[in-house]
Amino acid sequence: MTADYLAINRASWDERAPAHAASPDYRVEQLLADPAQLSDVVRFDLPRLGDLTGVRGVHLQCHIGTDTLSLARLGARMTGLDLSGASLEQARRIAEAAQTPIEYVEADVYQAVQLLGEGGFDLVFTGIGALCWLPDVTRWAATVAALLRPGGRLFIREGHPVLWAIDETRPDGLLVVDLPYFETAEPLVWDEGGTYVDTDTSFSHNLTHSWNHGIGEIFTALTGAGLRVTGLVEHDSVPWNALPGRMVKGDDDGEWRLAERRERVPLSYTLQAVKDIS
Repeated sequence: MTADYLAINRASWDERAPAHAASPDYRVEQLLADPAQLSDVVRFDLPRLGDLTGVRGVHLQCHIGTDTLSLARLGARMTGLDLSGASLEQARRIAEAAQTPIEYVEADVYQAVQLLGEGGFDLVFTGIGALCWLPDVTRWAATVAALLRPGGRLFIREGHPVLWAIDETRPDGLLVVDLPYFETAEPLVWDEGGTYVDTDTSFSHNLTHSWNHGIGEIFTALTGAGLRVTGLVEHDSVPWNALPGRMVKGDDDGEWRLAERRERVPLSYTLQAVKDIS
């Protein structure tokens, strides 16, 4: 790669972090007002997460930490890691306001083992919209495996690679796969203003680099790293308006689904894997 994707993406996230924390979409005020509140992403997967009491967890690519805080509220002892210092500034502020002890570490995912040590975590958590910023899913899986103790669990909810491959800009409303489904050597390069939350803020750092990773590639990377996949559920919904003009928001769970024939396309998935005791 000719460009420093980390610096490019960090600049974008650093600029957007304050706007994300102030946006109603992240519901920071509600989270702080009610200690029982959870983020939408964590609440969606409550039946699959199970009891987290006393679990030592690390949230990779934690952004402003609303999911990290929610996992801590479920009883986990959490660490959050992110490459964006501005995002972690917001995360620390939110955790302090919530009077919840969470350690936050500024680093690229691939540095996690170097900074946090091997085999110290019962849970590695990754949330929506994270894997697409990583160029190598095999290296990510090796990082996850190294962080986990034997018997530890990976838990990830992510946008489906089919969704990431759809051209969302088509004026005819058709769902057309026009972008890479599989991991590519070179990134997809975007130069787009705005962001995925409701905000009036204007941004100047609009260049980003991203990659898609197919379900089979993710599965193979995890099993190759010594993890056993124990659950994979594909969902017809995502927690944001991923395809504007073609989605409706559910009243019961706040998730966005296709307005018509929602059975056509998987939009997100929840995957769990365990590091076997050898």
